[in-house]
Amino acid sequence: MPALNFNLRFADAVENGTKAQTIRAPRKRPFKVGDTLYLYTGMRTKWCRKLGEGQCVGVCPIIIDWNDLIVDGVEWYKAAAHEMANQDGFANYEEMADWFNLHHGLPFTGVLIQWAESKGGSD
Repeated sequence: MPALNFNLRFADAVENGTKAQTIRAPRKRPFKVGDTLYLYTGMRTKWCRKLGEGQCVGVCPIIIDWNDLIVDGVEWYKAAAHEMANQDGFANYEEMADWFNLHHGLPFTGVLIQWAESKGGSD
């Protein structure tokens, strides 16, 4: 049961389906295409809320640095990097790089996880 916990900042976008991807540090048990992902906010608190479920449709390595975005070994140029940031809930690539620097440090090496058919839910 792969569960993903989202910062409250991203919860509405996950729940309404406008955010269908996330970037995470690698896990001991990696995500796999076909996994059912259980999407939450506030896990391990009394405010825990299920945002939905989705089927994992993509998993690939990602590197985020101040001026570089490398996805699955391919460097993305500025416009594509901004689009990736938008899809992940940020206004632009600079905001995304700032967030990852604050929370993880740069360069950040992780995994891009994408899902489909995200369904809202409040269990």
